[in-house]
Amino acid sequence: MTGTGGRGGGDDAQGTHWRPGEQILWRYRDLAPDLKGAVHICRPVTVVQDTDELLAVWMAPGTECVKPVLADGTPVHEEPLATRYTAPRTTVRARWFGAGVLKLARPGDPWSVWLFWEHGWRFKNWYVNLEEPRTRWSGGVDSVDHFLDISVYPDRTWTWRDEDEFAQAQQSGLMDAEQARRVQAAGRAAVDVIKAWGAPFSDGWQDWRPDSAWDVPALPEDWDRTPAHMTS
Repeated sequence: MTGTGGRGGGDDAQGTHWRPGEQILWRYRDLAPDLKGAVHICRPVTVVQDTDELLAVWMAPGTECVKPVLADGTPVHEEPLATRYTAPRTTVRARWFGAGVLKLARPGDPWSVWLFWEHGWRFKNWYVNLEEPRTRWSGGVDSVDHFLDISVYPDRTWTWRDEDEFAQAQQSGLMDAEQARRVQAAGRAAVDVIKAWGAPFSDGWQDWRPDSAWDVPALPEDWDRTPAHMTS
Protein backbone atom coordinates (compact mmCIF):
# COMPACT_ATOMS: atom_id res chain seq x y z
CA MET A 1 0.00 0.00 0.00
CA THR A 2 1.45 3.34 -1.04
CA GLY A 3 0.16 6.67 0.15
CA THR A 4 2.89 8.62 1.89
CA GLY A 5 1.97 11.90 0.24
CA GLY A 6 5.40 12.08 -1.31
CA ARG A 7 7.23 11.51 1.97
CA GLY A 8 8.72 8.50 3.57
CA GLY A 9 7.41 7.22 6.89
CA GLY A 10 5.33 8.73 9.66
CA ASP A 11 1.66 9.66 9.78
CA ASP A 12 1.99 13.39 9.12
CA ALA A 13 -0.25 14.26 6.14
CA GLN A 14 -0.17 18.04 6.56
CA GLY A 15 0.58 19.95 3.37
CA THR A 16 0.88 16.84 1.23
CA HIS A 17 -0.96 15.57 -1.81
CA TRP A 18 -1.11 12.07 -3.19
CA ARG A 19 -0.17 11.44 -6.78
CA PRO A 20 -2.58 9.86 -9.29
CA GLY A 21 -2.22 6.10 -9.08
CA GLU A 22 -1.18 6.03 -5.40
CA GLN A 23 -3.14 3.65 -3.21
CA ILE A 24 -4.63 4.84 0.08
CA LEU A 25 -7.36 3.85 2.56
CA TRP A 26 -10.82 5.46 2.79
CA ARG A 27 -12.08 4.65 6.29
CA TYR A 28 -15.04 5.30 8.58
CA ARG A 29 -15.02 5.21 12.37
CA ASP A 30 -17.93 3.92 14.43
CA LEU A 31 -20.16 6.39 16.29
CA ALA A 32 -21.11 3.88 19.01
CA PRO A 33 -19.82 5.23 22.36
CA ASP A 34 -18.54 1.83 23.54
CA LEU A 35 -16.34 1.44 20.43
CA LYS A 36 -14.48 4.72 21.00
CA GLY A 37 -14.22 5.61 17.33
CA ALA A 38 -12.82 2.29 16.15
CA VAL A 39 -12.50 1.86 12.38
CA HIS A 40 -15.37 -0.32 11.16
CA ILE A 41 -15.28 0.40 7.41
CA CYS A 42 -12.05 0.37 5.41
CA ARG A 43 -11.81 0.54 1.63
CA PRO A 44 -8.51 0.50 -0.27
CA VAL A 45 -8.73 2.96 -3.16
CA THR A 46 -6.59 4.43 -5.92
CA VAL A 47 -6.05 8.20 -6.10
CA VAL A 48 -7.46 9.79 -9.26
CA GLN A 49 -6.83 13.41 -8.29
CA ASP A 50 -5.72 15.16 -5.12
CA THR A 51 -5.59 18.96 -5.04
CA ASP A 52 -6.46 21.73 -2.61
CA GLU A 53 -9.97 21.70 -4.12
CA LEU A 54 -10.78 18.00 -4.55
CA LEU A 55 -9.82 14.47 -3.58
CA ALA A 56 -11.04 11.89 -6.10
CA VAL A 57 -10.46 8.16 -5.57
CA TRP A 58 -11.49 4.95 -7.32
CA MET A 59 -12.65 1.77 -5.59
CA ALA A 60 -12.23 -1.02 -8.11
CA PRO A 61 -14.42 -4.10 -8.49
CA GLY A 62 -13.02 -7.00 -6.47
CA THR A 63 -11.40 -4.78 -3.83
CA GLU A 64 -11.07 -6.50 -0.44
CA CYS A 65 -12.64 -4.21 2.16
CA VAL A 66 -13.58 -4.28 5.84
CA LYS A 67 -17.24 -3.90 6.80
CA PRO A 68 -19.28 -4.20 10.01
CA VAL A 69 -21.48 -7.21 10.71
CA LEU A 70 -23.36 -8.39 13.77
CA ALA A 71 -21.36 -10.48 16.22
CA ASP A 72 -22.90 -13.68 14.83
CA GLY A 73 -21.99 -12.71 11.27
CA THR A 74 -25.46 -11.50 10.24
CA PRO A 75 -25.37 -8.56 7.78
CA VAL A 76 -26.19 -5.30 9.55
CA HIS A 77 -29.10 -4.45 7.23
CA GLU A 78 -30.85 -7.70 8.20
CA GLU A 79 -31.08 -6.66 11.88
CA PRO A 80 -34.41 -5.02 12.80
CA LEU A 81 -34.09 -1.25 12.80
CA ALA A 82 -34.90 -0.91 16.51
CA THR A 83 -31.78 -2.87 17.52
CA ARG A 84 -29.58 -2.29 14.47
CA TYR A 85 -27.25 0.11 16.29
CA THR A 86 -27.25 -1.53 19.71
CA ALA A 87 -26.70 -5.21 18.81
CA PRO A 88 -23.07 -6.36 19.31
CA ARG A 89 -20.92 -6.01 16.20
CA THR A 90 -17.64 -7.09 14.74
CA THR A 91 -15.91 -6.58 11.39
CA VAL A 92 -15.19 -8.94 8.51
CA ARG A 93 -13.19 -8.83 5.30
CA ALA A 94 -15.29 -8.95 2.15
CA ARG A 95 -14.75 -8.12 -1.52
CA TRP A 96 -16.59 -5.35 -3.33
CA PHE A 97 -18.21 -6.97 -6.34
CA GLY A 98 -20.10 -3.97 -7.67
CA ALA A 99 -19.08 -2.14 -10.82
CA GLY A 100 -16.71 0.12 -8.91
CA VAL A 101 -17.23 3.48 -7.19
CA LEU A 102 -15.67 6.88 -7.85
CA LYS A 103 -15.60 8.98 -4.66
CA LEU A 104 -15.25 12.77 -4.74
CA ALA A 105 -14.68 14.96 -1.68
CA ARG A 106 -13.90 18.65 -1.26
CA PRO A 107 -11.91 19.58 1.88
CA GLY A 108 -14.22 20.77 4.62
CA ASP A 109 -17.46 19.60 3.02
CA PRO A 110 -19.59 17.51 5.43
CA TRP A 111 -20.33 15.05 2.62
CA SER A 112 -18.69 13.14 -0.20
CA VAL A 113 -20.22 12.37 -3.59
CA TRP A 114 -20.00 8.86 -5.03
CA LEU A 115 -20.64 7.84 -8.63
CA PHE A 116 -22.14 4.45 -9.47
CA TRP A 117 -22.29 2.65 -12.80
CA GLU A 118 -23.96 -0.52 -13.99
CA HIS A 119 -21.68 -3.14 -15.52
CA GLY A 120 -20.74 -1.97 -18.99
CA TRP A 121 -20.26 1.63 -17.76
CA ARG A 122 -23.89 2.67 -17.99
CA PHE A 123 -24.05 5.54 -15.51
CA LYS A 124 -26.53 4.93 -12.71
CA ASN A 125 -26.47 7.80 -10.22
CA TRP A 126 -24.59 10.07 -7.84
CA TYR A 127 -24.85 9.37 -4.11
CA VAL A 128 -24.30 12.12 -1.54
CA ASN A 129 -22.94 10.52 1.64
CA LEU A 130 -23.36 12.89 4.58
CA GLU A 131 -20.34 12.50 6.87
CA GLU A 132 -17.78 14.31 8.99
CA PRO A 133 -15.29 16.32 6.91
CA ARG A 134 -12.47 13.88 6.27
CA THR A 135 -9.25 13.97 8.25
CA ARG A 136 -6.08 13.05 6.38
CA TRP A 137 -3.15 10.97 7.50
CA SER A 138 -0.24 9.53 5.52
CA GLY A 139 -2.15 6.37 4.60
CA GLY A 140 -5.53 7.84 3.68
CA VAL A 141 -8.59 9.63 5.05
CA ASP A 142 -10.91 8.94 7.98
CA SER A 143 -14.48 10.09 8.53
CA VAL A 144 -17.67 9.25 10.45
CA ASP A 145 -20.83 8.40 8.52
CA HIS A 146 -23.93 10.42 9.42
CA PHE A 147 -26.54 7.91 8.17
CA LEU A 148 -28.55 10.35 6.05
CA ASP A 149 -27.88 10.29 2.29
CA ILE A 150 -29.18 11.64 -1.01
CA SER A 151 -29.46 9.88 -4.38
CA VAL A 152 -29.12 12.10 -7.45
CA TYR A 153 -30.09 10.90 -10.93
CA PRO A 154 -29.00 11.86 -14.46
CA ASP A 155 -32.27 13.72 -15.05
CA ARG A 156 -31.31 15.93 -12.05
CA THR A 157 -34.02 14.57 -9.79
CA TRP A 158 -33.00 13.60 -6.28
CA THR A 159 -34.35 11.83 -3.20
CA TRP A 160 -33.44 11.48 0.46
CA ARG A 161 -32.13 8.07 1.52
CA ASP A 162 -31.96 6.26 4.88
CA GLU A 163 -34.10 8.72 6.80
CA ASP A 164 -35.27 5.81 8.98
CA GLU A 165 -31.69 4.92 9.92
CA PHE A 166 -30.91 8.58 10.67
CA ALA A 167 -33.89 8.72 13.04
CA GLN A 168 -32.98 5.42 14.68
CA ALA A 169 -29.36 6.50 15.20
CA GLN A 170 -30.67 9.41 17.25
CA GLN A 171 -33.02 7.18 19.25
CA SER A 172 -30.17 4.76 19.92
CA GLY A 173 -27.97 7.54 21.32
CA LEU A 174 -25.40 7.62 18.53
CA MET A 175 -26.19 11.23 17.74
CA ASP A 176 -27.55 14.01 19.95
CA ALA A 177 -30.08 16.62 18.87
CA GLU A 178 -27.49 19.28 18.11
CA GLN A 179 -25.44 16.98 15.92
CA ALA A 180 -28.59 15.83 14.14
CA ARG A 181 -29.45 19.47 13.38
CA ARG A 182 -25.96 19.98 11.91
CA VAL A 183 -26.38 16.92 9.71
CA GLN A 184 -29.78 18.13 8.51
CA ALA A 185 -28.27 21.55 7.75
CA ALA A 186 -25.49 19.85 5.78
CA GLY A 187 -28.11 17.91 3.86
CA ARG A 188 -29.97 21.10 2.97
CA ALA A 189 -26.70 22.67 1.80
CA ALA A 190 -26.03 19.64 -0.40
CA VAL A 191 -29.54 19.91 -1.84
CA ASP A 192 -28.85 23.56 -2.70
CA VAL A 193 -25.79 22.44 -4.70
CA ILE A 194 -27.87 19.78 -6.45
CA LYS A 195 -30.64 22.24 -7.35
CA ALA A 196 -28.04 24.68 -8.73
CA TRP A 197 -26.36 21.75 -10.52
CA GLY A 198 -23.00 22.77 -9.16
CA ALA A 199 -19.80 20.77 -8.79
CA PRO A 200 -19.26 17.87 -8.95
CA PHE A 201 -22.56 17.08 -10.71
CA SER A 202 -21.82 19.47 -13.57
CA ASP A 203 -18.18 18.42 -13.99
CA GLY A 204 -18.63 15.41 -16.28
CA TRP A 205 -17.16 12.82 -13.91
CA GLN A 206 -19.70 10.27 -15.17
CA ASP A 207 -17.59 10.05 -18.34
CA TRP A 208 -14.38 9.34 -16.42
CA ARG A 209 -12.74 5.90 -16.69
CA PRO A 210 -9.95 4.34 -14.58
CA ASP A 211 -6.45 3.74 -15.92
CA SER A 212 -6.30 0.15 -17.19
CA ALA A 213 -2.79 -0.15 -15.77
CA TRP A 214 -3.94 0.33 -12.17
CA ASP A 215 -3.78 -2.69 -9.90
CA VAL A 216 -6.56 -3.44 -7.43
CA PRO A 217 -5.20 -2.19 -4.07
CA ALA A 218 -4.58 -4.79 -1.37
CA LEU A 219 -6.06 -4.51 2.12
CA PRO A 220 -3.11 -4.14 4.52
CA GLU A 221 -2.88 -6.09 7.76
CA ASP A 222 -2.78 -2.85 9.77
CA TRP A 223 -5.92 -1.42 8.14
CA ASP A 224 -7.20 -0.28 11.55
CA ARG A 225 -4.03 1.52 12.67
CA THR A 226 -4.42 4.71 14.67
CA PRO A 227 -2.46 7.52 12.99
CA ALA A 228 -0.23 9.68 15.13
CA HIS A 229 -1.10 12.87 13.23
CA MET A 230 -4.24 13.77 11.29
CA THR A 231 -5.29 16.94 9.46
CA SER A 232 -8.50 18.16 7.88
